[in-house]
Amino acid sequence: MVYKLDPELEAALTTHRRITNSQPVPEGMSSAEHARQVDRETLVEFFKFHEARLPDGSLYTVKDESVPVEHSEIKVRLLAPTGSDDAMYPVFLWFHGGGWVTGDVEQDDFPLRLLCVELQVVIVSVEYRCAPEHTFPYAFNDCYAALDWVANHASALRISLSKGFIVGGDSAGGNLAAAVALKARDDPFLAGKRLTGQYLREAAVCHPDCRPEAFLRPTVCRPIEHLASKPLLKHLSEIYDPKPPTDLRMSPLLAPSKGGLPAAFIQVMECDPLRDEGILYERVLREAGVPTKLVQHNGLVHASHYWCPTLRCTHQVHEEMRNGLKWLLSLTQ
Repeated sequence: MVYKLDPELEAALTTHRRITNSQPVPEGMSSAEHARQVDRETLVEFFKFHEARLPDGSLYTVKDESVPVEHSEIKVRLLAPTGSDDAMYPVFLWFHGGGWVTGDVEQDDFPLRLLCVELQVVIVSVEYRCAPEHTFPYAFNDCYAALDWVANHASALRISLSKGFIVGGDSAGGNLAAAVALKARDDPFLAGKRLTGQYLREAAVCHPDCRPEAFLRPTVCRPIEHLASKPLLKHLSEIYDPKPPTDLRMSPLLAPSKGGLPAAFIQVMECDPLRDEGILYERVLREAGVPTKLVQHNGLVHASHYWCPTLRCTHQVHEEMRNGLKWLLSLTQ
């Protein structure tokens, strides 16, 4: 079945430079560095759009910290509401997308600042190490180290885990969030510090080689299927190089038990090869007794809210993100 794009999005994409100016990898440049360069260029309009909507700088603070990981360290960016010295806030750990290859804490920084102020939540944005320089399981281990660091420094960070302890991410970041939530459920060192929610946006929850195709429907979207096609997703997973692909740190959908996982808010894009595994993940979580909410954005493709941030149809992605986080936070009240 061919799914139809939202007319507003389709019109915008026909002239989008990511499509019209698509170039092969220049000689002497790696495919990973080329992808990072293309992403930086694509996100220029996204940055401009969200920068214009930033809250007043007096309403929040920004601080970068270093978290020790495996004989090295990673950067995390702390966004915190301003308030009285004794005020304590829930926390939202954010893992950026980019196919485990691209992305950093700058990618979602502006919209996260707005969420920090609107929801009165501390946000910890994690700059995990990416492939191919750091293949599986570096990204997962970095994200889990950030989770552990937050749990052990909550008081100093003005965080109350009982008010909300949520992980989330987009695409590959959603994959990392789901996998982190799965490990955290069974981690005895987090006893009394359990996650209260997970936010998964257009997340990959299973390696392409082990997707349960019998439960999934083919997703075809033309004329731009090359922007988020199954071959591209497989290529990115090969760069990340999880071995075996059934490892639950890569394929949390394959976990034999989903019971006891934190509540999940899941967003899927109708014209996205990852849509059906997101829908399936919501179903198996719900059947295991996990509180869930699922939102499908009809007519949107993977990452369209990054490529075309000014459109009415892509505004809904961020509006639903805000609503989903409000719901997850309400469960702790």
